[in-house]
Amino acid sequence: MSRLARLQQGLTLGSLALATGWGLWAWSWSRPAAWAGVLVLLGGYAMVLALEFVVVGVVNRRDPTPRASARTLAQAWWHEVRVAPQVFSWRQPFRWRCLPDEDVPLAPGRTAVVFVHGFVCNRGFWLPWMHALRQRGVPYTSVNLEPVFGSIDTSVPLIDDAVRRAHALTGQPPMLVCHSMGGLAARAWLDAVPGAHERVSRIVTIGSPHHGTWLAQFSRVDNGRQMRIDGEWLCSLRARETATAPITRFERFVCWYSNADNIVFPATTATLPGADNRHLPGVSHVAMAFHPRVMHETLALLTEPPAT
Repeated sequence: MSRLARLQQGLTLGSLALATGWGLWAWSWSRPAAWAGVLVLLGGYAMVLALEFVVVGVVNRRDPTPRASARTLAQAWWHEVRVAPQVFSWRQPFRWRCLPDEDVPLAPGRTAVVFVHGFVCNRGFWLPWMHALRQRGVPYTSVNLEPVFGSIDTSVPLIDDAVRRAHALTGQPPMLVCHSMGGLAARAWLDAVPGAHERVSRIVTIGSPHHGTWLAQFSRVDNGRQMRIDGEWLCSLRARETATAPITRFERFVCWYSNADNIVFPATTATLPGADNRHLPGVSHVAMAFHPRVMHETLALLTEPPAT
């Protein structure tokens, strides 16, 4: 089940219906007004994204990561404008059941992938990755993290089940690939489940707010508040991690981050001490998950021995 898919179906179809209704009604008395209304109803999200990138340019001035130029941020904005509808208005609401985990064949001796999505997403987010893995004969499992706005801690049993299913497909520890909040969910699972570190080969995080994100200060939902910089939930998680393995805790992590991430910023909040932190300049938050370099280098990790 995916309640998020139903919600996004309603939002997508409702927006299309509203835009169509306005266009038909306004066309008779003002064609410019008709087109303007349709553009606002269907493309208003682009203005919200533009505001995010303006804030990114200001907030990242205090971050040690090299700053993105205004032109770079504008290009990242345009890329995000094109990618976002594919994810939130098509794959997640209408295609999330495609390429189901149940159809993945056994592959003894290989390394499977466990996909963990982020905030306001579901397994449909990962469809391009699932296509790529099927072409390579690499098995995978995935999760739908719900309730959508519940605590990140509620994801622990879901991830645990996905890891168990992935191990059953190959007999080997799988690799976790996590986007955005999914990286925090993976850390919560590692902290909560005894022996979890030995059950995975690597954890790859893409634009994950490991130290929180500036935007979370405006959130009023449970998992949003948990992503606040120096928030209570993050500080508690960090304290427990430090107590159990202060030096080697993140040696198996590969963390992708960007100076043009419009959701997780300042940029270095997506890095971890001791991890393999990889900067991807000029790439926005959602687009980062499907960037050719991210996909190529992450899939290459499947054939490399895990860090020790």
